[in-house]
Amino acid sequence: MLARKHRRCRKESRRYYRNEFRHSGKPRHCRRDHRSKCLAIDGRAPQIRQTVTDYLTVAYGRKLDVLRTLFSYSNAVAMSYRPPTVTLQIPAEKIDGQSVTFRPVRDGIDSEVTGVIQIVENADGFSVNASYVVGQNPPQQSHVYWFDQSEIDVIARSLTKEKRRILIVDDDSDSTHLVKILLEKTGSYVVLEENDSAAAHQSARSFRPDVILMDIMMPKTDGAELAVQIEADPELHSTPIIFLTALVTRPETNTGLRIEGHRSLAKPINIPELIDHIEESLPHAM
Repeated sequence: MLARKHRRCRKESRRYYRNEFRHSGKPRHCRRDHRSKCLAIDGRAPQIRQTVTDYLTVAYGRKLDVLRTLFSYSNAVAMSYRPPTVTLQIPAEKIDGQSVTFRPVRDGIDSEVTGVIQIVENADGFSVNASYVVGQNPPQQSHVYWFDQSEIDVIARSLTKEKRRILIVDDDSDSTHLVKILLEKTGSYVVLEENDSAAAHQSARSFRPDVILMDIMMPKTDGAELAVQIEADPELHSTPIIFLTALVTRPETNTGLRIEGHRSLAKPINIPELIDHIEESLPHAM
């Protein structure tokens, strides 16, 4: 049964080729080439190509027209778009290349993203953009956002505002790095991490922080001893110190508990609460 069915299919195939391409449908051998045999069908190649072209046109022509229209439209939009021209309130070199956190609302994204500013100078002024990436996991999408005048004014004000220097001393590098990221994200602070308490005093002399955050329980030199060293230093004695420790509870710190006369916060650290303590320790900066 299978052999008979196979012969019938083969006959139908030969009949198709004979009717369409005036060929018997039987393959014949062509010349040897590199010791291999190739099979060729004696027919009219232009007719075959035209038949395939006609088939694709009928099957996919409408879809291809749609894709071609969409492609032309996207090119037209890209060619017609003109970035906003803005006036810079501060020198361009103070903005160009700076990292900035913003909300690309005109791109339909109402969450904060981070990008690096690029300034393009033109005949009428400047155009300012920042590239940012959307998506936590691949595939990620990269976008370019052009700032308007109101947005660039806010960015310029944030860059010209003097940032407070914060030194954080803790032997737990993961903890200090997290606090650094969260504080610097506000745009108001520059944070230096020091994970070696024995070197913290020298780091403070070099960095000249506005506020020092430190743990109490640390190897080599504990927080209380380090605080005494800083208070005895004529160049650092007026620097506010805030203890970050697990030795006290949050209810205790909420009552205004002080350790060795210094403010304290219970771990794990609440960043908004930490920022409040930093600003309160610097009344002249408020």
